[in-house]
Order: sequence, then structure tokens, then C-alpha cells
Amino acid sequence: MTDSPEYLKKRAFFDSLLTIYGRKPVLEALEDNNLPVHKLHLADSNRKDQLISRIEQLAAERRIEVAHCDRKALSRISKNAKQDQGVALDLALPHYGDAETFLKENRQRHFELLALDGITNPQNLGMIIRSACAGGIDGIILPRKGCAQIDPLVIKASVGTLFKTRILRCDQLAPVLQKFSERGTRVYALSSHASDTLRTVDDREPTIFVLGNETHGVSPAVEKACTQRLRIPMQNGVESLNVAITAALISFRHQH
Repeated sequence: MTDSPEYLKKRAFFDSLLTIYGRKPVLEALEDNNLPVHKLHLADSNRKDQLISRIEQLAAERRIEVAHCDRKALSRISKNAKQDQGVALDLALPHYGDAETFLKENRQRHFELLALDGITNPQNLGMIIRSACAGGIDGIILPRKGCAQIDPLVIKASVGTLFKTRILRCDQLAPVLQKFSERGTRVYALSSHASDTLRTVDDREPTIFVLGNETHGVSPAVEKACTQRLRIPMQNGVESLNVAITAALISFRHQH
């Protein structure tokens, strides 16, 4: 049965895997003993250069499972044949999951999430993760396309908080936000042109705050799926804030 406890447990484990690729990113991840590594994938065609030798040495020292495969199989694992350089690494993130699964499991409870729409700067993504973790946000919805993806740069910018933060993946943001909205979640698009401010949010309702692209803001398709627009009041003619600063203000608005 596809909904048996054993199947659900196995699916939850594979949902928690994050695959990074490229020789230098994989080497950096293996050098960090705090990163929970599941498996290393190496293409049979790799030349034994200094980086590959060091990667294999670290995997042996950390007793990490190594899977050797052909280039086609490796590119299916990395999903980026042009940039994987014949190397991929599975990280087992304890709080990595799926946005729709989160919705099914949390229908009856209050939660606050951030949703990211077109956040392309890895430094911003890492800082957003750090602020959300420190401020007690329940999770971050991160689409698989159109946003910076979690890699060693993001891990570094998050200063390790990535492994304490619930990251909820989805393919496209707008349809997922629509589903949350239909189940009674308030979905707020952050916009400098909104009439309502952050102070008007009803904290008793399940809530998602949507942060848009660093330059263009929330995209039209995603804004259509939102129930309301919000702005952060600003003075002295300042029009906008860095998206990571906005995330911090939202995450810490209850702190005193």
C-alpha cells in the first residue's frame, strides 16, 4: 500500500535529501563535519585529479557510502549534467520537506511561513533562512525553479541555521499558495505600493508572507494567488529594503 507507515517513512526520508553537485562545492561540504551527509555519487569516467582524490579520502575518513555510476546516471542524480563535473553529494536535512505535505499535516494549527518568489541571490537566501530560524518562523517555502538553490554558498550565509529550519519545496509557487489560500491561510504579498501595513496582520490566523525578487518584487502570477498585499512603513523617502532585511522584520515582529 502506498500509504503504509513504512512507505510514508521512506518517502519522508527521500524528501529530506538535498543533492549538491560540482567538485568544489562537494569538497567544501565534505570538509564540514557538521553537515549530515547521506551518500556520495561519482561518475566512473572521472579523472583521478587532486580534487577527486581528496573527495574520496574525506568520504573514506567519514565512512560515507560512495556510489559509482556512469555519466548518464550521475546527471539524473544531479539534474545538471553541464555543471556537476561528475560529482554529486546527498545531504540528509532533518527539516527538509514538501509544501503540500506540510499543508495536509497542519490544517488545524496556526503557523507562519515565508514564501520566496524569485529570490536569486544566494547570500540573500542564506540570510533569510538565518532570520526565519532566529525569529521562530515555522518554515520557508522555496520553489525548485526561479530561486537560488541551496548550495554551500547558501549554507555558509545561513551560518548553519539551514539545518534547524524547515525548508518546504514545491515546483511552482503560485499553485501551492492557491491551495493554502483555499484552506483558510492568509497569504500576504509584500509590496511597497500596498495600502495595508505589517501591523494589520491578524496573528491568530495561519499566515504566509511572500517575498519577491530583489529587483522586480512579487511576480504577477504569484501576486494573483495572494489574498492581500502588505507594506512595511518607511520614513525619509526610503522606497524599499533589502529582501533579507524585510524577512528579518517579519520574523522578529513579535519579539520585545
